[in-house]
Amino acid sequence: MKSSNTSGVDKEGRAMLIGLDGNEANVKNRVGSNVYAFEILCQLYKLATSYQLPATRIKFKIYLSSNPLPDLPKEKLGWEYKILKPKFFWTQWRLPLELCLTKDRPDVFFTPGHYAPRFCPVPSVISIMDLAFLKYPKSFRQKDLHQLVNWTAYSVKKAAHIFTISQYTKKDIVRFYKVPEDKITVTYPGISKSKKQKVKSKITIQNLKRRYKIYSDYLIYIGTLQPRKNLTKLIEAFSALSANSAFSAITLVIIGKKGWMYDEIFKLVHRTDLCKRVVFTGYIKEEEKQVLLKSAKAFVLPSLYEGFGIPVVEAMAAGVPVVISKVSSLPEIGGKAAIYIKNPKSVTSIAEALIRVLKLTKDQRKKLIALGLKQSKKFSWQRAGEKTLEVLKKIGRKNENQR
Repeated sequence: MKSSNTSGVDKEGRAMLIGLDGNEANVKNRVGSNVYAFEILCQLYKLATSYQLPATRIKFKIYLSSNPLPDLPKEKLGWEYKILKPKFFWTQWRLPLELCLTKDRPDVFFTPGHYAPRFCPVPSVISIMDLAFLKYPKSFRQKDLHQLVNWTAYSVKKAAHIFTISQYTKKDIVRFYKVPEDKITVTYPGISKSKKQKVKSKITIQNLKRRYKIYSDYLIYIGTLQPRKNLTKLIEAFSALSANSAFSAITLVIIGKKGWMYDEIFKLVHRTDLCKRVVFTGYIKEEEKQVLLKSAKAFVLPSLYEGFGIPVVEAMAAGVPVVISKVSSLPEIGGKAAIYIKNPKSVTSIAEALIRVLKLTKDQRKKLIALGLKQSKKFSWQRAGEKTLEVLKKIGRKNENQR
Protein backbone atom coordinates (compact mmCIF):
# COMPACT_ATOMS: atom_id res chain seq x y z
CA MET A 1 0.00 0.00 0.00
CA LYS A 2 1.32 3.42 -0.96
CA SER A 3 1.68 6.10 1.68
CA SER A 4 -0.70 9.05 1.62
CA ASN A 5 1.96 11.43 0.34
CA THR A 6 2.31 9.48 -2.92
CA SER A 7 -1.29 8.43 -3.49
CA GLY A 8 -4.44 10.20 -4.56
CA VAL A 9 -6.03 9.79 -1.11
CA ASP A 10 -5.92 12.42 1.62
CA LYS A 11 -5.39 11.77 5.34
CA GLU A 12 -9.13 11.20 5.85
CA GLY A 13 -9.27 8.54 3.15
CA ARG A 14 -11.03 10.78 0.63
CA ALA A 15 -10.25 10.13 -3.04
CA MET A 16 -8.59 12.95 -4.93
CA LEU A 17 -10.94 14.61 -7.40
CA ILE A 18 -9.50 16.01 -10.64
CA GLY A 19 -11.76 18.30 -12.66
CA LEU A 20 -11.29 18.70 -16.41
CA ASP A 21 -12.67 21.00 -19.08
CA GLY A 22 -13.58 18.51 -21.82
CA ASN A 23 -14.95 20.93 -24.43
CA GLU A 24 -11.80 21.13 -26.54
CA ALA A 25 -11.98 17.35 -26.98
CA ASN A 26 -15.74 17.26 -27.52
CA VAL A 27 -15.49 18.34 -31.17
CA LYS A 28 -16.45 16.22 -34.18
CA ASN A 29 -13.74 17.16 -36.69
CA ARG A 30 -10.66 17.39 -34.48
CA VAL A 31 -7.50 19.17 -35.51
CA GLY A 32 -4.51 20.50 -33.59
CA SER A 33 -5.52 21.43 -30.05
CA ASN A 34 -8.69 19.30 -30.32
CA VAL A 35 -6.57 16.22 -31.04
CA TYR A 36 -4.30 17.01 -28.08
CA ALA A 37 -7.24 17.44 -25.71
CA PHE A 38 -8.95 14.26 -26.93
CA GLU A 39 -5.84 12.08 -26.70
CA ILE A 40 -4.89 13.35 -23.23
CA LEU A 41 -8.46 12.75 -22.08
CA CYS A 42 -8.31 9.17 -23.39
CA GLN A 43 -4.99 8.53 -21.66
CA LEU A 44 -6.29 9.84 -18.34
CA TYR A 45 -9.34 7.59 -18.76
CA LYS A 46 -7.06 4.55 -19.15
CA LEU A 47 -5.09 5.58 -16.08
CA ALA A 48 -8.29 6.10 -14.08
CA THR A 49 -8.85 2.35 -13.98
CA SER A 50 -5.52 1.67 -12.29
CA TYR A 51 -6.21 4.32 -9.66
CA GLN A 52 -9.33 2.77 -8.14
CA LEU A 53 -7.51 0.77 -5.46
CA PRO A 54 -8.31 1.98 -1.91
CA ALA A 55 -4.83 3.42 -1.30
CA THR A 56 -4.51 5.27 -4.60
CA ARG A 57 -8.06 6.22 -5.53
CA ILE A 58 -8.49 9.15 -7.93
CA LYS A 59 -11.74 10.39 -9.45
CA PHE A 60 -12.18 12.48 -12.58
CA LYS A 61 -15.09 14.80 -13.30
CA ILE A 62 -15.22 16.12 -16.86
CA TYR A 63 -17.19 19.33 -17.35
CA LEU A 64 -18.87 19.93 -20.73
CA SER A 65 -21.16 22.52 -22.28
CA SER A 66 -22.96 19.84 -24.34
CA ASN A 67 -23.46 16.07 -24.27
CA PRO A 68 -20.31 13.99 -24.86
CA LEU A 69 -19.78 12.74 -28.40
CA PRO A 70 -20.01 8.95 -28.92
CA ASP A 71 -16.24 8.48 -29.20
CA LEU A 72 -15.43 10.15 -25.87
CA PRO A 73 -14.62 7.68 -23.05
CA LYS A 74 -17.72 6.19 -21.43
CA GLU A 75 -18.64 6.91 -17.83
CA LYS A 76 -17.41 4.37 -15.27
CA LEU A 77 -16.20 4.21 -11.68
CA GLY A 78 -14.00 7.25 -11.16
CA TRP A 79 -14.99 8.90 -14.48
CA GLU A 80 -18.04 11.19 -14.57
CA TYR A 81 -19.37 13.83 -16.99
CA LYS A 82 -21.09 17.00 -15.79
CA ILE A 83 -23.09 18.98 -18.39
CA LEU A 84 -23.39 22.69 -17.64
CA LYS A 85 -25.83 24.94 -19.50
CA PRO A 86 -25.96 27.45 -21.10
CA LYS A 87 -22.91 27.58 -23.39
CA PHE A 88 -22.75 31.38 -23.44
CA PHE A 89 -19.46 32.62 -21.91
CA TRP A 90 -19.07 29.16 -20.46
CA THR A 91 -15.51 29.54 -19.07
CA GLN A 92 -16.21 33.10 -17.97
CA TRP A 93 -19.17 32.52 -15.63
CA ARG A 94 -21.00 29.17 -15.98
CA LEU A 95 -18.07 26.91 -15.15
CA PRO A 96 -16.70 29.21 -12.39
CA LEU A 97 -20.19 29.37 -10.85
CA GLU A 98 -20.34 25.57 -10.69
CA LEU A 99 -16.86 25.25 -9.20
CA CYS A 100 -17.57 27.88 -6.55
CA LEU A 101 -20.97 26.55 -5.47
CA THR A 102 -20.50 22.79 -5.66
CA LYS A 103 -19.90 20.83 -2.47
CA ASP A 104 -17.90 18.20 -4.36
CA ARG A 105 -15.17 20.61 -5.37
CA PRO A 106 -12.14 19.28 -7.33
CA ASP A 107 -8.70 19.31 -5.70
CA VAL A 108 -7.25 20.60 -8.98
CA PHE A 109 -8.82 21.74 -12.25
CA PHE A 110 -7.17 20.95 -15.59
CA THR A 111 -7.91 22.70 -18.87
CA PRO A 112 -6.21 21.04 -21.91
CA GLY A 113 -6.28 24.42 -23.65
CA HIS A 114 -5.39 28.08 -23.15
CA TYR A 115 -8.50 29.23 -21.29
CA ALA A 116 -8.90 28.46 -17.59
CA PRO A 117 -12.11 29.30 -15.70
CA ARG A 118 -12.19 33.07 -15.11
CA PHE A 119 -12.63 32.51 -11.37
CA CYS A 120 -11.43 29.23 -9.95
CA PRO A 121 -11.56 28.34 -6.23
CA VAL A 122 -9.01 25.53 -6.66
CA PRO A 123 -5.56 25.37 -8.32
CA SER A 124 -5.91 25.49 -12.10
CA VAL A 125 -3.61 23.92 -14.69
CA ILE A 126 -3.67 24.86 -18.38
CA SER A 127 -2.08 23.69 -21.64
CA ILE A 128 -0.56 26.06 -24.19
CA MET A 129 -0.02 24.73 -27.70
CA ASP A 130 1.88 27.70 -29.06
CA LEU A 131 2.14 31.48 -28.92
CA ALA A 132 1.68 32.17 -32.62
CA PHE A 133 -0.86 34.88 -31.78
CA LEU A 134 1.90 36.88 -30.04
CA LYS A 135 4.61 36.23 -32.64
CA TYR A 136 2.42 36.54 -35.75
CA PRO A 137 -0.56 38.69 -34.70
CA LYS A 138 -1.35 39.78 -38.27
CA SER A 139 -2.10 36.14 -39.10
CA PHE A 140 -5.22 36.22 -36.91
CA ARG A 141 -8.61 37.84 -37.20
CA GLN A 142 -8.91 40.79 -34.81
CA LYS A 143 -11.69 39.23 -32.74
CA ASP A 144 -9.80 35.96 -32.29
CA LEU A 145 -6.56 37.79 -31.54
CA HIS A 146 -8.15 39.89 -28.79
CA GLN A 147 -9.55 36.79 -27.08
CA LEU A 148 -6.32 34.78 -27.41
CA VAL A 149 -4.17 37.59 -26.03
CA ASN A 150 -6.39 38.54 -23.11
CA TRP A 151 -7.83 35.19 -22.06
CA THR A 152 -4.46 33.42 -22.29
CA ALA A 153 -2.81 36.18 -20.22
CA TYR A 154 -5.22 35.85 -17.27
CA SER A 155 -5.09 32.03 -17.50
CA VAL A 156 -1.29 32.00 -17.33
CA LYS A 157 -1.30 34.46 -14.44
CA LYS A 158 -3.66 32.31 -12.37
CA ALA A 159 -2.28 28.90 -13.35
CA ALA A 160 -0.63 26.73 -10.72
CA HIS A 161 1.13 24.91 -13.56
CA ILE A 162 1.33 24.95 -17.35
CA PHE A 163 1.69 22.11 -19.84
CA THR A 164 3.09 22.72 -23.29
CA ILE A 165 4.03 20.52 -26.24
CA SER A 166 7.64 21.39 -27.07
CA GLN A 167 10.77 22.82 -25.48
CA TYR A 168 10.59 25.65 -28.00
CA THR A 169 7.12 26.71 -26.85
CA LYS A 170 8.23 26.40 -23.22
CA LYS A 171 10.98 28.95 -23.93
CA ASP A 172 8.40 31.23 -25.59
CA ILE A 173 6.13 31.04 -22.52
CA VAL A 174 9.05 31.91 -20.23
CA ARG A 175 10.03 34.78 -22.50
CA PHE A 176 6.59 36.36 -23.02
CA TYR A 177 4.97 35.70 -19.65
CA LYS A 178 8.02 35.63 -17.33
CA VAL A 179 6.93 32.26 -15.96
CA PRO A 180 9.53 30.24 -13.99
CA GLU A 181 10.76 27.23 -15.97
CA ASP A 182 9.87 24.80 -13.18
CA LYS A 183 6.22 25.86 -13.50
CA ILE A 184 6.08 24.47 -17.06
CA THR A 185 6.09 20.81 -18.10
CA VAL A 186 6.60 19.61 -21.69
CA THR A 187 4.36 16.71 -22.73
CA TYR A 188 5.12 15.79 -26.33
CA PRO A 189 2.09 14.66 -28.38
CA GLY A 190 2.21 11.26 -30.04
CA ILE A 191 0.25 9.20 -32.54
CA SER A 192 -3.06 7.60 -31.70
CA LYS A 193 -3.25 3.81 -31.77
CA SER A 194 -5.61 3.83 -34.76
CA LYS A 195 -3.06 5.72 -36.84
CA LYS A 196 -0.30 3.23 -36.04
CA GLN A 197 -2.38 0.27 -37.15
CA LYS A 198 -2.80 -0.76 -40.75
CA VAL A 199 -5.99 0.72 -42.13
CA LYS A 200 -8.60 -2.04 -42.32
CA SER A 201 -11.24 -0.79 -44.71
CA LYS A 202 -12.33 -0.93 -48.31
CA ILE A 203 -10.67 2.42 -49.00
CA THR A 204 -7.92 2.12 -51.61
CA ILE A 205 -5.47 4.66 -52.93
CA GLN A 206 -6.81 4.04 -56.45
CA ASN A 207 -10.34 4.98 -55.40
CA LEU A 208 -9.16 8.08 -53.56
CA LYS A 209 -7.01 9.26 -56.47
CA ARG A 210 -10.00 8.89 -58.78
CA ARG A 211 -12.29 10.73 -56.34
CA TYR A 212 -9.94 13.69 -55.88
CA LYS A 213 -8.65 13.66 -59.48
CA ILE A 214 -5.03 12.97 -58.58
CA TYR A 215 -3.47 11.71 -61.80
CA SER A 216 0.19 11.43 -60.82
CA ASP A 217 2.67 11.13 -57.96
CA TYR A 218 2.03 13.78 -55.35
CA LEU A 219 3.33 15.80 -52.44
CA ILE A 220 1.01 16.16 -49.48
CA TYR A 221 0.25 18.87 -46.92
CA ILE A 222 -1.97 18.20 -43.88
CA GLY A 223 -3.24 20.99 -41.67
CA THR A 224 -5.71 23.83 -41.27
CA LEU A 225 -5.70 26.49 -43.99
CA GLN A 226 -4.43 29.59 -42.20
CA PRO A 227 -1.72 32.21 -42.82
CA ARG A 228 1.11 30.89 -40.63
CA LYS A 229 1.06 27.55 -42.45
CA ASN A 230 2.62 29.51 -45.33
CA LEU A 231 0.61 27.82 -48.08
CA THR A 232 0.84 30.74 -50.49
CA LYS A 233 4.64 30.44 -50.53
CA LEU A 234 4.32 26.66 -50.93
CA ILE A 235 2.06 27.09 -53.96
CA GLU A 236 4.44 29.65 -55.47
CA ALA A 237 7.34 27.23 -54.96
CA PHE A 238 5.28 24.40 -56.44
CA SER A 239 4.51 26.59 -59.45
CA ALA A 240 8.23 27.18 -59.96
CA LEU A 241 8.84 23.45 -59.59
CA SER A 242 6.22 22.70 -62.22
CA ALA A 243 8.08 24.81 -64.74
CA ASN A 244 10.87 22.23 -64.63
CA SER A 245 10.03 19.43 -67.07
CA ALA A 246 11.52 16.84 -64.68
CA PHE A 247 8.80 17.61 -62.14
CA SER A 248 5.92 18.77 -64.34
CA ALA A 249 3.80 15.72 -63.56
CA ILE A 250 3.83 16.11 -59.78
CA THR A 251 0.60 17.07 -57.96
CA LEU A 252 0.25 18.94 -54.67
CA VAL A 253 -2.50 17.58 -52.41
CA ILE A 254 -3.67 19.89 -49.62
CA ILE A 255 -5.69 18.20 -46.86
CA GLY A 256 -7.39 20.27 -44.18
CA LYS A 257 -10.37 22.39 -43.33
CA LYS A 258 -10.58 26.12 -43.95
CA GLY A 259 -9.40 28.10 -40.95
CA TRP A 260 -9.22 31.84 -41.49
CA MET A 261 -7.76 34.33 -43.98
CA TYR A 262 -7.48 31.59 -46.60
CA ASP A 263 -8.97 33.34 -49.65
CA GLU A 264 -5.57 34.27 -51.07
CA ILE A 265 -4.58 30.59 -51.21
CA PHE A 266 -7.38 29.74 -53.66
CA LYS A 267 -6.91 32.94 -55.66
CA LEU A 268 -3.21 32.14 -56.10
CA VAL A 269 -3.96 28.67 -57.48
CA HIS A 270 -6.20 30.23 -60.14
CA ARG A 271 -3.69 32.98 -60.97
CA THR A 272 -0.89 30.46 -61.45
CA ASP A 273 -3.15 28.17 -63.52
CA LEU A 274 -2.58 25.23 -61.19
CA CYS A 275 -6.21 24.20 -60.70
CA LYS A 276 -5.55 20.70 -62.04
CA ARG A 277 -2.23 20.32 -60.23
CA VAL A 278 -3.19 21.53 -56.76
CA VAL A 279 -5.92 19.43 -55.14
CA PHE A 280 -7.88 20.63 -52.10
CA THR A 281 -9.67 17.78 -50.33
CA GLY A 282 -11.01 19.78 -47.38
CA TYR A 283 -11.37 17.95 -44.06
CA ILE A 284 -11.52 14.20 -44.74
CA LYS A 285 -12.00 11.06 -42.67
CA GLU A 286 -8.99 9.75 -40.77
CA GLU A 287 -8.91 6.51 -42.78
CA GLU A 288 -8.80 8.41 -46.07
CA LYS A 289 -6.11 10.74 -44.78
CA GLN A 290 -3.88 7.85 -43.73
CA VAL A 291 -4.22 6.10 -47.10
CA LEU A 292 -3.35 9.29 -49.01
CA LEU A 293 -0.46 10.04 -46.65
CA LYS A 294 1.16 6.61 -46.98
CA SER A 295 1.19 6.82 -50.78
CA ALA A 296 2.67 10.33 -51.01
CA LYS A 297 6.14 11.04 -52.37
CA ALA A 298 6.70 13.35 -49.40
CA PHE A 299 4.93 15.29 -46.68
CA VAL A 300 5.48 19.07 -46.79
CA LEU A 301 5.02 21.62 -44.01
CA PRO A 302 6.54 25.04 -44.86
CA SER A 303 5.06 26.62 -41.72
CA LEU A 304 6.36 29.88 -40.26
CA TYR A 305 5.69 28.70 -36.71
CA GLU A 306 4.60 25.47 -35.02
CA GLY A 307 4.11 24.60 -31.38
CA PHE A 308 4.71 20.97 -32.32
CA GLY A 309 3.38 19.58 -35.62
CA ILE A 310 1.51 16.30 -35.11
CA PRO A 311 1.22 15.63 -38.90
CA VAL A 312 5.04 15.59 -39.08
CA VAL A 313 5.18 12.66 -36.63
CA GLU A 314 2.27 10.95 -38.42
CA ALA A 315 4.13 11.18 -41.73
CA MET A 316 7.38 9.81 -40.29
CA ALA A 317 5.49 6.94 -38.64
CA ALA A 318 3.76 6.21 -41.97
CA GLY A 319 7.12 5.82 -43.72
CA VAL A 320 6.91 9.05 -45.70
CA PRO A 321 9.84 11.50 -46.07
CA VAL A 322 9.14 14.90 -44.52
CA VAL A 323 10.07 18.37 -45.75
CA ILE A 324 9.65 20.94 -42.98
CA SER A 325 10.71 24.47 -42.09
CA LYS A 326 13.84 24.92 -40.00
CA VAL A 327 12.00 27.19 -37.56
CA SER A 328 10.33 27.11 -34.12
CA SER A 329 9.77 23.59 -32.75
CA LEU A 330 10.07 21.74 -36.08
CA PRO A 331 13.80 20.89 -35.87
CA GLU A 332 13.09 19.59 -32.36
CA ILE A 333 10.42 17.27 -33.79
CA GLY A 334 12.09 16.30 -37.06
CA GLY A 335 15.60 15.79 -35.71
CA LYS A 336 17.88 14.21 -38.32
CA ALA A 337 14.93 12.59 -40.08
CA ALA A 338 13.79 15.59 -42.15
CA ILE A 339 14.75 17.64 -45.16
CA TYR A 340 14.68 21.24 -43.99
CA ILE A 341 13.49 24.42 -45.64
CA LYS A 342 16.17 26.85 -44.46
CA ASN A 343 14.05 29.95 -45.00
CA PRO A 344 10.27 29.33 -45.29
CA LYS A 345 9.73 32.97 -46.32
CA SER A 346 11.75 32.28 -49.46
CA VAL A 347 10.02 30.65 -52.43
CA THR A 348 13.42 29.56 -53.73
CA SER A 349 14.30 27.88 -50.44
CA ILE A 350 11.02 25.93 -50.41
CA ALA A 351 11.45 24.90 -54.06
CA GLU A 352 15.01 23.70 -53.40
CA ALA A 353 13.82 21.50 -50.53
CA LEU A 354 11.06 20.02 -52.72
CA ILE A 355 13.52 19.26 -55.50
CA ARG A 356 15.87 17.65 -53.01
CA VAL A 357 13.23 15.21 -51.72
CA LEU A 358 12.03 14.37 -55.23
CA LYS A 359 15.58 13.65 -56.41
CA LEU A 360 16.38 11.20 -53.60
CA THR A 361 17.77 7.91 -54.85
CA LYS A 362 16.07 4.70 -53.76
CA ASP A 363 18.72 4.11 -51.08
CA GLN A 364 18.63 7.73 -49.85
CA ARG A 365 14.85 7.61 -49.58
CA LYS A 366 15.02 4.30 -47.71
CA LYS A 367 17.54 5.73 -45.24
CA LEU A 368 15.47 8.88 -44.63
CA ILE A 369 12.33 6.81 -44.05
CA ALA A 370 14.18 4.60 -41.54
CA LEU A 371 15.35 7.70 -39.65
CA GLY A 372 11.78 8.98 -39.63
CA LEU A 373 10.37 5.75 -38.23
CA LYS A 374 12.97 5.83 -35.46
CA GLN A 375 12.31 9.51 -34.70
CA SER A 376 8.54 9.03 -34.53
CA LYS A 377 8.93 6.50 -31.69
CA LYS A 378 10.21 9.27 -29.42
CA PHE A 379 6.69 10.66 -29.15
CA SER A 380 3.96 8.89 -27.19
CA TRP A 381 0.49 9.86 -25.98
CA GLN A 382 0.86 7.30 -23.20
CA ARG A 383 3.95 9.04 -21.81
CA ALA A 384 2.22 12.41 -22.20
CA GLY A 385 -0.79 11.15 -20.25
CA GLU A 386 1.32 9.64 -17.47
CA LYS A 387 3.33 12.83 -17.03
CA THR A 388 0.13 14.90 -17.06
CA LEU A 389 -1.43 12.84 -14.28
CA GLU A 390 1.79 12.93 -12.26
CA VAL A 391 1.74 16.74 -12.23
CA LEU A 392 -2.00 16.95 -11.51
CA LYS A 393 -1.65 14.58 -8.55
CA LYS A 394 1.22 16.63 -7.14
CA ILE A 395 -0.77 19.88 -7.32
CA GLY A 396 -3.92 18.21 -6.02
CA ARG A 397 -2.08 16.88 -2.97
CA LYS A 398 -0.85 20.37 -2.11
CA ASN A 399 -4.45 21.56 -2.04
CA GLU A 400 -5.78 18.71 0.13
CA ASN A 401 -4.76 20.25 3.44
CA GLN A 402 -6.73 23.39 2.60
CA ARG A 403 -10.04 21.55 2.20
